Amino acid sequence: MSNRTPLHIAVLAAGKGTRMRSRLPKVLQPLAGRPLLAHVLDRIAALPASGVHVVVGHEQDRVRAAFADLPMALNWIDQGEPHGTGHAVHRALENIPDAARVLVTYGDVPRIPVADLEACAAGDTVTVLAARVSDPTGYGRLIRDAEGRLLQIVEEKEASAAERAVDLINTGVLAAPAGALKGWLAGCEPAAGGAREWYLTDVVAAARADGVAVEIVESRDPGSVLGVNDRAQLAAQERMEQQALATAFMREGLALADPARLDVRGTLTFGQDCALDVNVVIEGNVVLEDDVQIGPGCVLRDCQIGRGTRIAAHSVLEGARVGPDTRVGPFARLRPGAELETGARVGNFVEIKNAILGAGAKANHLSYVGDACVGAGANLGAGTITCNYDGANKHRTEIGAHAFIGSNTALVAPIRIGDHATVGAGSTLSDDVAPGALALTRARQRTIPNWPRPKKKSDPS
Repeated sequence: MSNRTPLHIAVLAAGKGTRMRSRLPKVLQPLAGRPLLAHVLDRIAALPASGVHVVVGHEQDRVRAAFADLPMALNWIDQGEPHGTGHAVHRALENIPDAARVLVTYGDVPRIPVADLEACAAGDTVTVLAARVSDPTGYGRLIRDAEGRLLQIVEEKEASAAERAVDLINTGVLAAPAGALKGWLAGCEPAAGGAREWYLTDVVAAARADGVAVEIVESRDPGSVLGVNDRAQLAAQERMEQQALATAFMREGLALADPARLDVRGTLTFGQDCALDVNVVIEGNVVLEDDVQIGPGCVLRDCQIGRGTRIAAHSVLEGARVGPDTRVGPFARLRPGAELETGARVGNFVEIKNAILGAGAKANHLSYVGDACVGAGANLGAGTITCNYDGANKHRTEIGAHAFIGSNTALVAPIRIGDHATVGAGSTLSDDVAPGALALTRARQRTIPNWPRPKKKSDPS
């Protein structure tokens, strides 16, 4: 492509995705936590395009809304009644100057290498992106002459047995001079009322009839240029994407117990000597500082984890900020607004929500701490709960530094427990406790010696 020839990119994203059997439009189906179309647009952003035209149809309002905040300028085009890929490109070309080179790609081919797109865009003639695959079922075949030049692209349902045996497939990605492409497409339009779709691939034969050479660019990564038409193909692309991410992370120094058992559905940033055990799921934006270890089966969503922290098995953290040298889990849950300061401890079956645990504070067993501030060095015994909700409003619990809360205690908010105060096990408190004081609400124990246990009634029969 000449340096002076503007590049325009047409993204075909109007398909309903019937084979997905989903109410969600196909291009919005998630891959690594993001819509398929988002991955395509990421790759397009690497090219020097003068315009990006996205052809939409089914659920187009929903598709547009999903990318309303995208910084990239997109020209959304309504395909209207769909009549095939040729019709979709025809609609896009109505918005593209004849002097431009147009690159056609697809919203359901999320992992296409940027190098493949660049190779197609760089030519001056018609360029077709091909892939050699072991199972070409479902794809158009590239038919070449004895010299290896492309003769035509044959759709599978119109291919002969010999043509179906060809393993060089059409990916659908094509680049051509826009003005010429308009003319070739117009000549390939099916007769009105005909049953045949308007195929973009027909322009290959039309270009050859005009004496125009058609170049083939063969992808070096065939698996990444295949489209997603059903959930099995989506799952295959998901595994390839996760493997690529895991490989990149390991090369950057992240230790993975098993790279095949990691799922990243967002952004993961990590420092030195971080390690993830098997079946860890990363969602949203997760930051791990140096020397963080994540145990098996953990889920982290929109979290920041401080240096030297250990997250034990099967813990779920969402919207949490965890300070240095803390210990979390196993089986702990940190909900949005949870903040753990340096050296805090949260143990098994403890839930923290919109609450701060000060430096060195401990909640090691079976507790709920919500809408609270727990002072440095405080200890919450097993079964401690902050009763923060009265049925209409949330209320705060304040627990002072080095306070000791006995097991099986209910703190009815709003309430303040002073520094170094002690609450006896089994208490339910609704009044503040002064610093250094002991508070308890247990009834005095009563013991009855030689208590006769109830006995089962004898069987009347």
